[in-house]
Amino acid sequence: MSENSKIEWTDHTFNPWEGCQKVGPGCDRCYAETRNARFGGGVATNWGPGAPRRRTSPANWRKPLAWNAAHEKFFAAHGRRQRVFCASLADVFDNAVDPVWRADLFDLIERTPKLDWLLLTKRIGNVQKMVEAATCLSSLPDNVWLGATICNQAEADRDIPKLLEVPARVRFLSMEPLLGPVDLRNIEVPHENDQLRRTWDYKGYTFNALSEHDDDRFHQAPANIDWVIVGGESGHGARPMHPNWVRSLRDQCGAAGVPFLFKQWGEWGQYVNEDHYTHCDKELHAHAWVDSATGSHGKCWVVDDDGTWSNWTGDPPQGPGGSVAPSVAVMGWHGKRAAGRLLDGVQHDRFPFQHNRPGAK
Repeated sequence: MSENSKIEWTDHTFNPWEGCQKVGPGCDRCYAETRNARFGGGVATNWGPGAPRRRTSPANWRKPLAWNAAHEKFFAAHGRRQRVFCASLADVFDNAVDPVWRADLFDLIERTPKLDWLLLTKRIGNVQKMVEAATCLSSLPDNVWLGATICNQAEADRDIPKLLEVPARVRFLSMEPLLGPVDLRNIEVPHENDQLRRTWDYKGYTFNALSEHDDDRFHQAPANIDWVIVGGESGHGARPMHPNWVRSLRDQCGAAGVPFLFKQWGEWGQYVNEDHYTHCDKELHAHAWVDSATGSHGKCWVVDDDGTWSNWTGDPPQGPGGSVAPSVAVMGWHGKRAAGRLLDGVQHDRFPFQHNRPGAK
């Protein structure tokens, strides 16, 4: 239930409890629900309205204490603090969770001040009231990074302003699975939002958000987000992601000076404006691959810029001069490992800058 994680943006995962319910399109193919069913004899016993959440063992709850105790060794090896993703199999701010469990979690977070806790939620509107109930404080502990899951423009418009209203040292977006194009640039932050004009004094370090951005940029979402993670969907039935959606977010982050991490393509990889590619050691045309391949590799989708996709069974749509139309991407089912995580040949692995973080010691 807690481990040294294979997730690219964290060092450990910690699940204080297991179970959740679906609240948006990004939840449609939830890997955690599938896992819950696999260990529940085919039934996801901890998923859905009214389903009980399952608290993990006392031994599991002791693991973050051991990670915290190992801070000096980790910092000497890596030059930074350890990141803990909480929770990969649940949502800390789920309404169905016992408030006592949440209070216990925040007590554990306070007892492990040398760890950076990454709390990612699909219920960002619950955070402020639940933090106050769990801690009797108006802001999150200094060692918490608060993230919101954003899958499309509607969620961005609705939830990013809520994220920015919560006092937190680091605020980030996990845009996985990315299901459509998202423009962050027109999501404005109210000018009179005092919670954003925040200054912290922490172990001899002073942090002033306004010092990072000029007035024009400060009141738009990208300049206030500390980190953006983007990834495609993986697992059975995964939906394809248009490369232009990712490129746009990469460029928005670059213009705003926001660290950008591209986690994965997911199951689908792109055949980008190419007449030929190699499959099973054979050089094929895209339409021949669609027509002749079998099994999982016989899938080919065309993803449109506007967020729609369709199963394609013929030649790729044509643009000027017979090229693949620029508004579409012909995507093939590669599998997560083969699809990889390179965007235009580059691996993007940026994290929030160290000078925005608490002192390491």
